[in-house]
Amino acid sequence: MAYRETAQVKARKAAQRDHLLATAESLVREGGFTAMTMQAVAERAGVGVGTLYRYFDNKATLAAAVFEAATAREVAAVDQALGRDGAAAERLERALRVFARRALAAPRLAWALIAEPVEPEVDAARLRYRAAYADLYKRVLDDGVARGELPPQSTALGAAALVGAIAEALVGPLSAPLADAGLPDQLTAFALRAVGADTGGRA
Repeated sequence: MAYRETAQVKARKAAQRDHLLATAESLVREGGFTAMTMQAVAERAGVGVGTLYRYFDNKATLAAAVFEAATAREVAAVDQALGRDGAAAERLERALRVFARRALAAPRLAWALIAEPVEPEVDAARLRYRAAYADLYKRVLDDGVARGELPPQSTALGAAALVGAIAEALVGPLSAPLADAGLPDQLTAFALRAVGADTGGRA
């Protein structure tokens, strides 16, 4: 008779995986993906390296899992900030400020997620999440154009351009010892002008 895991065993394994993932992310927050070696994760988590390999086949698999977990939180924060109600410019401004402030609050992690040279598995995840961000921005741009709040434009192109511009604008400040505290204001003002929003002096 085939062995079937009990609910308790499944829960224990899930908790262990979450613990290993959180431990790996803590290393990325401190030193980027370079610092996240399998040995370092195992030592900090208090497990043997063999245990870590039972959950993640290699460093690339673990790095991709860390990236996806961390980036999913950021995408969710932007989605919540954009909301569904209100003027397009206000929603976009709110989301851009949230994204920039969260990045500046954890600069090493943000730089690792946005720009650090990584394994192909993480690069593939980056492309998927860039598309996820673009979909969110396109939604609000579509709303703005439909309501006459924004000028007619290719919202798909505009959304993709916003994702690229935001990432590029943050790379330098995030890698510097002290990030520019005025960056959220500057980034927001640029983005709103780029999509033709009437800022009304807000940004």
